[in-house]
Order: sequence, then C-alpha cells, then structure tokens
Amino acid sequence: MIPKSELIEMFEAIAEQTDWDMTGEMLWGYFFTDDDQGKLHALADRLSSQGYQFVEISEGDESDDPLTLQVEKIEIHTPDTLFVRNQELAAIAEEMKVGSYDGMDVGSLDDDDDDFDDDDEEEEEEEEEEHK
Repeated sequence: MIPKSELIEMFEAIAEQTDWDMTGEMLWGYFFTDDDQGKLHALADRLSSQGYQFVEISEGDESDDPLTLQVEKIEIHTPDTLFVRNQELAAIAEEMKVGSYDGMDVGSLDDDDDDFDDDDEEEEEEEEEEHK
C-alpha cells in the first residue's frame, strides 16, 4: 500500500513540476499485476462495471515479469481521497485473488500533457546525478 505521505509528496511534486489544476478532473490510471490473464480480464470486467475504462493488459519487460492490467477513470482526488481509492482497489485485487494492485499514475485531460508518476521524478533525479 502506498503510504499517504508518499501521495502528499506526489501532489506536491505535480504542483512544482506542472501547471495542472489538481483540484479539477484528471485522468487517473490504475495498475494491477498477475500471471493469469483470465484473472486480469475478470478484474477489468468488474472495474468496468464501476465506471473504469479498460486500457490494456500488457506483458512485462522481462520474460518472468507478470502481466499488467491498466484501467483509467476521470476523477478528482486529494491525497486523502486517493489513499482511500488505493485501499479500495487493493481490497478488490485481494478479493479477486489478483497478484497485486500496483499503484497509479495521473495525467491531464489535455492531450498535450504527459502522464505523471513518481517514477518520472525518480528518473529525472537519477539523470541529474549522472550529469554531475
């Protein structure tokens, strides 16, 4: 489970690094992993009935990586509401015996903007360190 403190840091980083209005609707992507494609399809069906849009089930980079289900939903979140959403999705994954709820990313509804996730910030920090 992603600690609320990390969600607060993510929102702060978005405020510093983008001009997104996080008080409005954003496109939230949610990710789940498992080796069984059937389980992921069943989960996608359940989430679709709750207003989530199926995006894809993708293979990992390595041959032994699990499959990843991505769904999206346009929502408004604060760190508190996102923390609750993460708890709900983790509980659904556990109930359906899916390997894991793997977290989320967020993107602007404006097609010109990229998605933001904490990995982006970590990669930028690593690149800065490499150039020193």
